[in-house]
Amino acid sequence: MNDTQHSATPQSLEGAVVAVAGAAGPAGRATLLRLAEAGATVIGADADVERLAEAVDAARYAHGGATVIGETIDLLDLHATQDWADRVQKDFGRIDGLVHLVGGWRGGADLTDSALQDWDLLEKLLIRTVQNTSLAFRPALERSDRGRYLLISAAGASKPTAGNAAYAAAKAAAEAWTLALGDAFRKAGGEDGPRAAAAILVVKALVHEAMRAERPNAKFAGFTDVTDLAQAIVETWGDPTREVNGNRLWLTEKP
Repeated sequence: MNDTQHSATPQSLEGAVVAVAGAAGPAGRATLLRLAEAGATVIGADADVERLAEAVDAARYAHGGATVIGETIDLLDLHATQDWADRVQKDFGRIDGLVHLVGGWRGGADLTDSALQDWDLLEKLLIRTVQNTSLAFRPALERSDRGRYLLISAAGASKPTAGNAAYAAAKAAAEAWTLALGDAFRKAGGEDGPRAAAAILVVKALVHEAMRAERPNAKFAGFTDVTDLAQAIVETWGDPTREVNGNRLWLTEKP
Protein backbone atom coordinates (compact mmCIF):
# COMPACT_ATOMS: atom_id res chain seq x y z
CA MET A 1 0.00 0.00 0.00
CA ASN A 2 1.36 3.35 -1.00
CA ASP A 3 0.70 6.73 0.52
CA THR A 4 0.24 9.83 -1.59
CA GLN A 5 -0.78 13.44 -1.26
CA HIS A 6 -3.85 14.82 -3.00
CA SER A 7 -3.47 17.02 -6.05
CA ALA A 8 -3.75 20.78 -5.84
CA THR A 9 -5.04 21.04 -9.40
CA PRO A 10 -8.55 22.51 -9.87
CA GLN A 11 -10.81 19.90 -11.34
CA SER A 12 -13.91 20.08 -13.51
CA LEU A 13 -16.49 17.34 -13.16
CA GLU A 14 -18.76 18.49 -15.97
CA GLY A 15 -20.83 15.53 -17.13
CA ALA A 16 -19.90 13.36 -14.14
CA VAL A 17 -22.48 11.69 -11.91
CA VAL A 18 -21.45 11.28 -8.27
CA ALA A 19 -23.36 9.65 -5.40
CA VAL A 20 -22.70 10.70 -1.81
CA ALA A 21 -23.57 8.30 1.02
CA GLY A 22 -24.11 10.09 4.32
CA ALA A 23 -24.80 13.43 2.69
CA ALA A 24 -26.75 15.21 5.43
CA GLY A 25 -23.98 16.05 7.89
CA PRO A 26 -21.56 18.99 7.71
CA ALA A 27 -19.06 17.04 5.58
CA GLY A 28 -21.84 15.85 3.30
CA ARG A 29 -23.20 19.36 2.92
CA ALA A 30 -19.76 20.71 1.99
CA THR A 31 -19.21 17.85 -0.44
CA LEU A 32 -22.55 18.35 -2.19
CA LEU A 33 -21.70 22.04 -2.59
CA ARG A 34 -18.22 21.42 -3.98
CA LEU A 35 -19.27 18.64 -6.36
CA ALA A 36 -22.08 20.81 -7.71
CA GLU A 37 -19.67 23.71 -8.11
CA ALA A 38 -17.33 21.44 -10.09
CA GLY A 39 -20.19 20.65 -12.48
CA ALA A 40 -21.19 17.17 -11.36
CA THR A 41 -24.69 15.80 -11.12
CA VAL A 42 -24.92 14.87 -7.43
CA ILE A 43 -27.18 12.33 -5.75
CA GLY A 44 -27.00 12.39 -1.96
CA ALA A 45 -28.35 9.70 0.34
CA ASP A 46 -28.96 9.79 4.07
CA ALA A 47 -31.34 8.44 6.69
CA ASP A 48 -32.07 11.94 8.05
CA VAL A 49 -34.74 13.25 5.70
CA GLU A 50 -34.91 16.81 7.03
CA ARG A 51 -31.17 17.46 7.17
CA LEU A 52 -30.68 15.86 3.75
CA ALA A 53 -33.30 18.15 2.22
CA GLU A 54 -31.56 21.17 3.75
CA ALA A 55 -28.18 20.08 2.37
CA VAL A 56 -29.59 19.46 -1.11
CA ASP A 57 -31.43 22.80 -1.14
CA ALA A 58 -28.25 24.62 -0.06
CA ALA A 59 -26.24 23.08 -2.92
CA ARG A 60 -28.95 23.87 -5.45
CA TYR A 61 -29.27 27.44 -4.20
CA ALA A 62 -25.53 28.06 -4.22
CA HIS A 63 -25.11 26.73 -7.73
CA GLY A 64 -28.13 27.64 -9.81
CA GLY A 65 -28.83 25.09 -12.49
CA ALA A 66 -26.94 22.31 -10.72
CA THR A 67 -28.64 18.93 -10.53
CA VAL A 68 -28.56 17.90 -6.88
CA ILE A 69 -30.93 15.21 -5.66
CA GLY A 70 -31.52 13.70 -2.23
CA GLU A 71 -32.83 10.20 -1.53
CA THR A 72 -33.58 8.45 1.74
CA ILE A 73 -31.81 5.09 1.49
CA ASP A 74 -31.26 2.37 4.08
CA LEU A 75 -27.60 1.65 3.38
CA LEU A 76 -27.70 -1.27 5.82
CA ASP A 77 -29.98 -3.04 3.33
CA LEU A 78 -27.94 -4.42 0.43
CA HIS A 79 -30.97 -4.76 -1.86
CA ALA A 80 -32.08 -1.19 -1.17
CA THR A 81 -28.55 0.03 -1.86
CA GLN A 82 -28.39 -1.96 -5.09
CA ASP A 83 -31.76 -0.54 -6.13
CA TRP A 84 -30.37 2.95 -5.49
CA ALA A 85 -27.32 2.31 -7.66
CA ASP A 86 -29.48 0.83 -10.42
CA ARG A 87 -31.83 3.80 -10.30
CA VAL A 88 -29.00 6.33 -10.56
CA GLN A 89 -27.54 4.39 -13.49
CA LYS A 90 -30.94 4.25 -15.23
CA ASP A 91 -31.78 7.90 -14.64
CA PHE A 92 -28.42 9.41 -15.56
CA GLY A 93 -26.76 6.80 -17.74
CA ARG A 94 -23.56 6.55 -15.75
CA ILE A 95 -22.00 6.71 -12.27
CA ASP A 96 -18.55 8.20 -11.85
CA GLY A 97 -18.19 8.24 -8.10
CA LEU A 98 -19.40 7.09 -4.71
CA VAL A 99 -18.23 9.20 -1.78
CA HIS A 100 -18.70 7.37 1.53
CA LEU A 101 -19.30 9.84 4.37
CA VAL A 102 -21.44 7.69 6.65
CA GLY A 103 -20.10 8.36 10.13
CA GLY A 104 -20.65 7.66 13.77
CA TRP A 105 -18.53 7.57 16.90
CA ARG A 106 -18.69 5.80 20.20
CA GLY A 107 -15.89 5.57 22.74
CA GLY A 108 -14.89 5.92 26.35
CA ALA A 109 -12.01 6.32 28.76
CA ASP A 110 -10.85 2.71 28.60
CA LEU A 111 -11.39 -0.71 27.05
CA THR A 112 -14.44 -2.02 28.93
CA ASP A 113 -17.51 -4.14 28.29
CA SER A 114 -19.25 -1.13 26.79
CA ALA A 115 -16.83 -1.33 23.86
CA LEU A 116 -18.75 -4.37 22.64
CA GLN A 117 -21.98 -2.36 22.61
CA ASP A 118 -20.15 0.38 20.72
CA TRP A 119 -18.97 -2.23 18.24
CA ASP A 120 -22.49 -3.47 17.58
CA LEU A 121 -23.43 0.01 16.38
CA LEU A 122 -20.21 0.98 14.63
CA GLU A 123 -19.91 -2.29 12.73
CA LYS A 124 -23.15 -1.41 10.98
CA LEU A 125 -22.50 2.28 10.39
CA LEU A 126 -18.83 2.15 9.45
CA ILE A 127 -18.35 -1.28 7.88
CA ARG A 128 -21.63 -2.67 6.58
CA THR A 129 -22.47 0.54 4.70
CA VAL A 130 -19.05 0.39 3.03
CA GLN A 131 -19.62 -3.21 2.03
CA ASN A 132 -23.08 -2.53 0.64
CA THR A 133 -22.20 0.62 -1.30
CA SER A 134 -19.04 -0.90 -2.76
CA LEU A 135 -20.85 -4.02 -3.93
CA ALA A 136 -23.77 -2.04 -5.32
CA PHE A 137 -21.77 0.62 -7.14
CA ARG A 138 -18.75 -1.38 -8.31
CA PRO A 139 -20.14 -2.44 -11.73
CA ALA A 140 -21.09 1.12 -12.70
CA LEU A 141 -17.80 2.55 -11.44
CA GLU A 142 -15.87 0.04 -13.55
CA ARG A 143 -17.85 1.11 -16.62
CA SER A 144 -16.94 4.75 -16.01
CA ASP A 145 -13.80 6.21 -17.56
CA ARG A 146 -13.06 8.00 -14.26
CA GLY A 147 -14.75 6.03 -11.50
CA ARG A 148 -13.92 6.81 -7.88
CA TYR A 149 -14.91 5.07 -4.64
CA LEU A 150 -13.76 7.32 -1.81
CA LEU A 151 -13.85 6.41 1.88
CA ILE A 152 -13.33 9.05 4.56
CA SER A 153 -11.39 7.54 7.44
CA ALA A 154 -9.59 8.58 10.61
CA ALA A 155 -5.92 8.55 11.57
CA GLY A 156 -6.94 6.74 14.74
CA ALA A 157 -7.46 3.57 12.70
CA SER A 158 -3.67 3.37 12.37
CA LYS A 159 -3.00 4.10 16.06
CA PRO A 160 -5.93 2.88 18.18
CA THR A 161 -6.30 3.78 21.83
CA ALA A 162 -7.90 1.74 24.59
CA GLY A 163 -10.95 3.97 24.78
CA ASN A 164 -11.32 4.12 21.03
CA ALA A 165 -11.02 0.41 20.31
CA ALA A 166 -14.40 -0.18 18.67
CA TYR A 167 -14.23 2.94 16.51
CA ALA A 168 -10.62 2.38 15.42
CA ALA A 169 -11.25 -1.30 14.67
CA ALA A 170 -14.33 -0.50 12.60
CA LYS A 171 -12.49 2.20 10.65
CA ALA A 172 -9.56 -0.16 10.05
CA ALA A 173 -11.91 -2.82 8.74
CA ALA A 174 -13.61 -0.31 6.43
CA GLU A 175 -10.19 0.73 5.13
CA ALA A 176 -9.24 -2.90 4.48
CA TRP A 177 -12.46 -3.48 2.56
CA THR A 178 -11.87 -0.35 0.46
CA LEU A 179 -8.31 -1.40 -0.36
CA ALA A 180 -9.63 -4.82 -1.36
CA LEU A 181 -12.03 -3.05 -3.73
CA GLY A 182 -9.03 -1.24 -5.15
CA ASP A 183 -7.35 -4.59 -5.76
CA ALA A 184 -10.49 -5.78 -7.56
CA PHE A 185 -10.36 -2.67 -9.76
CA ARG A 186 -6.67 -3.33 -10.49
CA LYS A 187 -7.26 -6.94 -11.47
CA ALA A 188 -10.26 -6.05 -13.64
CA GLY A 189 -8.18 -3.46 -15.52
CA GLY A 190 -5.43 -5.89 -16.42
CA GLU A 191 -2.48 -4.51 -18.38
CA ASP A 192 -4.39 -1.34 -19.23
CA GLY A 193 -4.61 -0.43 -15.55
CA PRO A 194 -7.70 0.11 -13.42
CA ARG A 195 -10.65 1.97 -14.94
CA ALA A 196 -11.82 2.97 -11.46
CA ALA A 197 -10.06 3.81 -8.22
CA ALA A 198 -10.83 3.03 -4.59
CA ALA A 199 -9.02 5.28 -2.14
CA ILE A 200 -9.11 6.46 1.47
CA LEU A 201 -8.94 10.09 2.57
CA VAL A 202 -7.56 10.14 6.10
CA VAL A 203 -8.23 12.93 8.60
CA LYS A 204 -7.53 13.32 12.29
CA ALA A 205 -11.01 14.77 12.78
CA LEU A 206 -13.28 17.20 10.97
CA VAL A 207 -14.21 20.74 11.89
CA HIS A 208 -16.86 23.08 10.50
CA GLU A 209 -18.18 26.60 11.06
CA ALA A 210 -20.69 25.68 13.75
CA MET A 211 -17.99 23.97 15.82
CA ARG A 212 -15.78 27.04 15.60
CA ALA A 213 -18.67 29.27 16.60
CA GLU A 214 -19.41 27.11 19.64
CA ARG A 215 -15.74 27.04 20.71
CA PRO A 216 -14.17 30.26 19.41
CA ASN A 217 -10.99 29.80 21.46
CA ALA A 218 -10.35 26.22 20.39
CA LYS A 219 -7.44 25.60 18.01
CA PHE A 220 -8.69 22.29 16.52
CA ALA A 221 -5.05 21.39 15.86
CA GLY A 222 -4.67 18.90 13.04
CA PHE A 223 -8.37 18.93 12.21
CA THR A 224 -9.48 19.13 8.57
CA ASP A 225 -12.13 21.67 7.67
CA VAL A 226 -15.05 20.08 5.84
CA THR A 227 -14.55 22.51 2.94
CA ASP A 228 -10.95 21.33 2.57
CA LEU A 229 -12.12 17.73 2.67
CA ALA A 230 -14.65 18.46 -0.07
CA GLN A 231 -11.93 20.07 -2.17
CA ALA A 232 -9.65 17.06 -1.68
CA ILE A 233 -12.49 14.74 -2.75
CA VAL A 234 -12.98 16.64 -6.01
CA GLU A 235 -9.23 16.74 -6.65
CA THR A 236 -8.97 12.93 -6.73
CA TRP A 237 -10.53 13.11 -10.20
CA GLY A 238 -7.58 15.27 -11.31
CA ASP A 239 -5.00 12.54 -10.69
CA PRO A 240 -4.48 9.43 -12.85
CA THR A 241 -6.71 6.56 -11.78
CA ARG A 242 -3.73 4.23 -11.44
CA GLU A 243 -2.11 6.61 -8.92
CA VAL A 244 -5.25 7.10 -6.85
CA ASN A 245 -6.28 3.46 -6.68
CA GLY A 246 -5.45 1.54 -3.52
CA ASN A 247 -3.95 4.51 -1.70
CA ARG A 248 -4.42 6.35 1.56
CA LEU A 249 -4.50 10.08 0.89
CA TRP A 250 -3.41 11.79 4.10
CA LEU A 251 -5.02 15.15 4.90
CA THR A 252 -3.34 15.25 8.31
CA GLU A 253 -0.01 14.15 9.75
CA LYS A 254 0.51 10.42 9.96
CA PRO A 255 0.41 9.11 13.54
